[in-house]
Amino acid sequence: MPSKSSARLAALTVAAVCSAASTVVLTSPAHADTVRIHDVQGDTRISPLAGQQVTDVTGVVTGIRTYGSSRGFWIQDPAPDADPATSEGVFVFTSSTPKGVAVGDAVTVSGTVSEYVPGGTSSGNQSLTEITRPTFTVTSSGNPLPAATTVDARSVPAAYTPAGDPAAGGSINALPLRPTRYALDFYESLEGMNVQVSDTRVVGATDPYTELWVTVKPHEHRNHRGGTVYGSYDAQNTGRLQIQSLGKASDFPDANVGDTLAGTTEGPLDYNQYGGYTLVAGKLGTLESADLQRETTREQRSTELAVATYNVENLDPGDDTFAAHAAAIVDNLKSPDIVSLEEIQDNNGATDDGTVAADLTMTKLIEAIEAAGGPRYDWRSVDPADKQDGGEPGGNIRQAFLFNPARVSFTDRAGGDATTATDVTKVRGKAALTLSPGRIDPASEAFDNSRKPLAGEFTFRGRTVIVIANHFASKGGDQGLTAQYQPPSRSSETQRHLQAKAVHDFTAKILKTQKNADVVALGDINDFEFSETTELLEGRGTLWSAIKSLPRSERYSYVYQGNSQALDQILISPSIRRGTFAYDSVHINAEFHDQISDHDPQVLRFRP
Repeated sequence: MPSKSSARLAALTVAAVCSAASTVVLTSPAHADTVRIHDVQGDTRISPLAGQQVTDVTGVVTGIRTYGSSRGFWIQDPAPDADPATSEGVFVFTSSTPKGVAVGDAVTVSGTVSEYVPGGTSSGNQSLTEITRPTFTVTSSGNPLPAATTVDARSVPAAYTPAGDPAAGGSINALPLRPTRYALDFYESLEGMNVQVSDTRVVGATDPYTELWVTVKPHEHRNHRGGTVYGSYDAQNTGRLQIQSLGKASDFPDANVGDTLAGTTEGPLDYNQYGGYTLVAGKLGTLESADLQRETTREQRSTELAVATYNVENLDPGDDTFAAHAAAIVDNLKSPDIVSLEEIQDNNGATDDGTVAADLTMTKLIEAIEAAGGPRYDWRSVDPADKQDGGEPGGNIRQAFLFNPARVSFTDRAGGDATTATDVTKVRGKAALTLSPGRIDPASEAFDNSRKPLAGEFTFRGRTVIVIANHFASKGGDQGLTAQYQPPSRSSETQRHLQAKAVHDFTAKILKTQKNADVVALGDINDFEFSETTELLEGRGTLWSAIKSLPRSERYSYVYQGNSQALDQILISPSIRRGTFAYDSVHINAEFHDQISDHDPQVLRFRP
């Protein structure tokens, strides 16, 4: 999956719905309450007062946000009503850093009730109820905060969400909240309120934006490394919760999956575009390390061919991660015979000047591997046409083959370029590529603005092995699990389905030419082993995703929003599946805060 950094930084600059600065009035309230916070929130996701002016809404300040584009403070009514569906907290959006207000202040607030959709309406996200263009009055200070609502395994329902209303395009916005039945309704009923979690296990490592993910359900689809596995579209893992902090970024813990945020973490429950419901902590628990170790696979035997896939996340000559990637390949992957690399950038990275060659990138990596004690790899690739393969603008990412010439040989058949398709022919009774290396169907609409599959023909111990390196279209544009539309739309699948069909058909052509051909299709598939994308790629007996040979709890290569999931896969032809093979998802990146890539490499060992 291409790096989210550039897209996210751009999104962080998006203005909020209202930019007027708040007016602070430090006097006694003029009259009694007219509207309470639970009246503002109502018992659905959309306020019944949206767009209306409210006057003298009372509450105690529970948190102040002084950074980012959504500055303001949360207030909560210390005298709740009896309806569990109506939240007693709300965010007051001030645009600029709020002045003259502190946590523990009792305030009255007047302003406009608004529904703000983080990420914009096109994102499909739920909206956040806010009071905007506010004036407020501080009536007293130093008040105790309303008791935090505990979020734990008992309180969060097992069912994830109601189905969306077909009459509303699948939206759940207007549905009455049932917080004892659905997890998303439970979290929504606490929007803006002071909540707490205790002794929670980390299931998503700290990222560069000082966020991490915990679970309040310690046994929910847990694996032995402490993660929470996403194994089907119906197993969304309701115990996951994002944690941010109202404190300084430097004070946020560097957590890995399996660590524990011990003690109490407490603060307002927010909703944002990068994960939905988020506990914004004024009080953070203490990090207790689980001492998670990076995995190491075993070395291949002399009769085994080791083939790996590794997304190196926009690697270009200006990066400082070459030594770390080299150590991963040599020490953790044990120098596979063939490595399919995804996200190799051109020789000057994101500089957009027409450069497409990546020989400097590849040479630097090969030299780093040799310096780390590995073999002197050779490499093959096909340069893309400028700005035609997606990814970071100017980077021209592509797949490339590393191979150890002391163990395998590459069959070169000249003529492959960015726009010329390789095909299948028969040579001495066996399937062969017309171009090697060559691209599969590069002119197809399936690969518009996306990486084209790279095919190469190798020989190991006298046996031909055809390897197809893939990097399918990313999930960008899909609605999130916490979207207002349920089930959420996965619009990016349309292109991946076309890509999967193209690679499947090419593989089927190989197997029609030679029934017992050894074919490996691998890479960043950007979809799950249970997805329709994978089903289309497999076809009926053409390929099989070998990650499914692992126990369900071990089928992951990527951690997203606290879900450990499989995006990287190695698929094998029937001749390989019928033989002796071993599969390993080598966890060296995705679970760690100091990752050098967001993907874990995969290794297949088999005897051709």
